[in-house]
Amino acid sequence: MGVEVVTFGCRLNAFEAEVIRSKAEDAGLSDTIVINSCAVTNEAVAQARQSIRKLKRERPGARIVVTGCAAQTQAAMFADMVEVDRVVGNDDKLRGEAWRATQAAFDVGASGKIAVSDIMAIREMAPHLVDGYASGLPRVFVQVQNGCDHRCTFCIIPFGRGNSRSVPMGAVVEQVRTLVERGHAEIVLTGVDLTSYGTDLPGAPKLGMLTRQILRHVPELKRLRISSIDSIEADSDLLDAIAGDSRLMPHLHLSLQSGDDMILKRMKRRHSRQDAIAFCDQVRRLRPDIAFGADIIAGFPTETEEMFSHSLDLVEECGLTFLHVFPYSPRPGTPAARMPQVAGPEIKERARQLRAAGEAALRKRLHAEVGATRDVLIESAGQGRTEHYLPVAVAGGRVGSVVPLTIAGSDGERLTA
Repeated sequence: MGVEVVTFGCRLNAFEAEVIRSKAEDAGLSDTIVINSCAVTNEAVAQARQSIRKLKRERPGARIVVTGCAAQTQAAMFADMVEVDRVVGNDDKLRGEAWRATQAAFDVGASGKIAVSDIMAIREMAPHLVDGYASGLPRVFVQVQNGCDHRCTFCIIPFGRGNSRSVPMGAVVEQVRTLVERGHAEIVLTGVDLTSYGTDLPGAPKLGMLTRQILRHVPELKRLRISSIDSIEADSDLLDAIAGDSRLMPHLHLSLQSGDDMILKRMKRRHSRQDAIAFCDQVRRLRPDIAFGADIIAGFPTETEEMFSHSLDLVEECGLTFLHVFPYSPRPGTPAARMPQVAGPEIKERARQLRAAGEAALRKRLHAEVGATRDVLIESAGQGRTEHYLPVAVAGGRVGSVVPLTIAGSDGERLTA
């Protein structure tokens, strides 16, 4: 067996899993399982620990290496697990030398488990072109940014990812061009705080400029998609691209977190409730068929029922289609962990209500699609995705192709065509 990567968490972690596998195998590792962890909630950390124990029981001879955000922020905890052979830092995991050092440590039976550098000292970001993507894979990710300079009171991720840093525009364009030449139909730009792209680069280009450069210089690209953004940082070039280029997909996922102004202030967010509503209205005027997703936290400290109702109402007021609900989870060392907490059962109930609202919003959008003709990216023999990221049950079609299909119906979870 070579190197198996088990990934938790965000799309960025999913992209980085391919980089990890390539670097680790190039370093000579074999019979190794890498846990690429997430630290966004206590549950995510617990899932990583459970997975480690389970994998060790199933494959006692395999070496287990832990990396990712939780490994960066809680290295000693993972190193104390008897099942773990090595803990590699979150920036180190993308560097070949870290995996060569890991192989060397295994060769000599070194006793030290922790190989985690100071992520706050990292100031630059190298581009990582994934060679492991199979030719013709429908959708692939390009990492253009990492880290975060903001300090939301609930969030541990800046301490797992470091400060914001960006891949130069020319390198991103070249990556996209290479991936398109390999036959990939849809490129997704990804990062930790995507709309802070470019603040560390000469001339401080913004995400909108990067988007327009990609669309201009890679005319063969069929579909460009943007992952989660902070709407308050969306620039005019990005809005122009949304309005003016059909290859930029009409689907945005917003980091909203709450619909209540007091909670947003206590979260140390930089937008208000009205800012979020106004942004969605503005973009919908530019691209009437746009689909919005959003992250919302249920049960943030001090959240009352009335405050929660403002988040619930935001689903309708922003016209959200996809909802990613996070039951609040106190992360050690964050300011929110020291605030008065909402009772666990109440958090669970509020999360349930938000998820129910999200499911109803998705059903409503699916029903509204019936009769429309959509360009569907065929992902597998049985499923594709529309421009709006809506799932479609399909019969046949070449994987990786984009096919115009008339939407015939919906089963409440996905479309039929």
